[in-house]
Amino acid sequence: MKLFFAPGACSLAPHILLEETGIAHTLERVDLGTHKTEHGADYMHINPKGYVPALVLDNGELLTEVGVVLQYISDQKKDRQLMAAPGSLERYRQMEWLSFISTEIHKQFGPLFRPDADAATRERQLTMIGRRLDYVSEALGRHPYIAGPAFTAADAYLFTVLGWADYVKVDLKPWPRLGEYRSRIQGRPAVQKALKSEGLIA
Repeated sequence: MKLFFAPGACSLAPHILLEETGIAHTLERVDLGTHKTEHGADYMHINPKGYVPALVLDNGELLTEVGVVLQYISDQKKDRQLMAAPGSLERYRQMEWLSFISTEIHKQFGPLFRPDADAATRERQLTMIGRRLDYVSEALGRHPYIAGPAFTAADAYLFTVLGWADYVKVDLKPWPRLGEYRSRIQGRPAVQKALKSEGLIA
């Protein structure tokens, strides 16, 4: 497999799962500003959507959309239990979290990365993000990982998105459980390996 990624973008989540599963893979960095890959390819010809992640399978097929890519990687190594069995209620609960993270947290951070975001936009986004984080914090009060007692694909995604708070100056101190959670996830060897590979930690 080959994962097209940008450091710290949502592609970090499938990168973490590739390390968690030990699946053989290569990485190719994408400059999201120029849409050029590190080898000079036009990324728009690879993924016309223009964003990451994009996962090239061993048969040459391309998968995009982070929630789908995470499930695909997880299903290649079912023994790691990064996603529950298809058709199970537990699986649907995990998918519920993947959807919530994507639509209600990930997308709310997006406007804060725009250099032209004004104060009103920032205040509006911070209010919405705060409501979502209240919900996440409540869930983490019931169990150590977002979907239950064990690490799953949803945690790789949530950890990635929460990391954006550092870049756009969203103060997470009102939610101490989130800080504890981030530390717990970051301590995993696979997470450390992915972060170092992307140059996000020394």
